[in-house]
Amino acid sequence: FPRTLVQAEALDRICDLDLVITLNIPFETLKDRLSRRWIHPPSGRVYNLDFNPPHVHGIDDVTGEPLVQQEDDKPEAVAARLRQYKDVAKPVIELYKSRGVLHQFSGTETNKIWPYVYTLFSNKITPVQSKEAY
Repeated sequence: FPRTLVQAEALDRICDLDLVITLNIPFETLKDRLSRRWIHPPSGRVYNLDFNPPHVHGIDDVTGEPLVQQEDDKPEAVAARLRQYKDVAKPVIELYKSRGVLHQFSGTETNKIWPYVYTLFSNKITPVQSKEAY
């Protein structure tokens, strides 16, 4: 967030951003990950067949009820959403790049990208100390 220029403009009205990140992840990686998502509708629990699979395929771990794949998570729908996102997000990325606040990270694995994101945050954000620390 923001994903569109309208959202970016609305955000500008309530705060000044000095740090924006974007993750450059290959289209196929995103499509594969998103299309492997299944949910338990009553609870909202989300499973991913690669990263957080249910103990029994197609069954919620807690209730034993069936999991469903939302229409938006089916491969064809995911591919269409990603194509649309790329077109809509490009002007937002260009806006923050022109302001000098955009930081881009590329990769396919969270545990390889996160250390770089964490280092950026650590260098930009002053840690908040809890009252108990005093």
